Amino acid sequence: MAFDTLLYEVDAGVATISLNQPDTRNALSNELLEELIAAYGQVRDDEAVRCVVLTSTHEKVFSSGANLAGFGADVPLVHKHFASDKLVEIFQLIGQIGKPSICAANGHVLAGSLGIALAHDLIVAKDTASFGTPEINVGAFPFMIMALIYRNVGRKKTNELLLLGDRIDAAEAERIGIVNKVVPAAEFDAAVGEWAAKLAAKSPVVMRLGKDAMFRQMDMPLLDALEYLHAQLTITMSTEDLVEGVTAFFEKRDPEWKGR
Repeated sequence: MAFDTLLYEVDAGVATISLNQPDTRNALSNELLEELIAAYGQVRDDEAVRCVVLTSTHEKVFSSGANLAGFGADVPLVHKHFASDKLVEIFQLIGQIGKPSICAANGHVLAGSLGIALAHDLIVAKDTASFGTPEINVGAFPFMIMALIYRNVGRKKTNELLLLGDRIDAAEAERIGIVNKVVPAAEFDAAVGEWAAKLAAKSPVVMRLGKDAMFRQMDMPLLDALEYLHAQLTITMSTEDLVEGVTAFFEKRDPEWKGR
């Protein structure tokens, strides 16, 4: 599938999606969001893809967030509602693709794009990147992404981000739990590639079961989560890949996954 706002490629089981509208600093236009949804649907449906990485072709900016012109556009309110609904769809889709995901934050991650980044399993950031929710500074508020921030960052620090609208640097983002790893620019591509290769090398069927469980149990009450996870463990024990993995461990060799 050809895209106008994204680049999409697959190599060695890793799909790389690159936001590719540098003139707008990858603002989250309707077109970009629609293509992002299509790209993640492609990741989900392609059995050759074992892991996905989202990054940007812009030298300094991952994404500047929502297209502000859309908020002030003279169009029916219901059209604006449907447009913002695309963020909800993306957040849900990334969580349910059944494959591990990395956000490679090679530049500034602002506003709605912070929500997209946090929807991924792992975030690797360049040491020059910054993060923030500046919506309050233009009379808006980060309604659509606050649920993801509160699920990753402590309440008081999240309040600070939402209410003050200030940016934080990559080191602070790592300290408060937004980012997994911060690396210098010269090491960035290698660090992302190393993690992507490790993830792509895991059993695809067990990874899918595990990823689905991670997403579904997140907001369950404890006892409901334990019951659900117990059932998922039993299902996993029925797979050939678990038997292969244990056998390979004792035989001191690399496992040969069958995906079933």
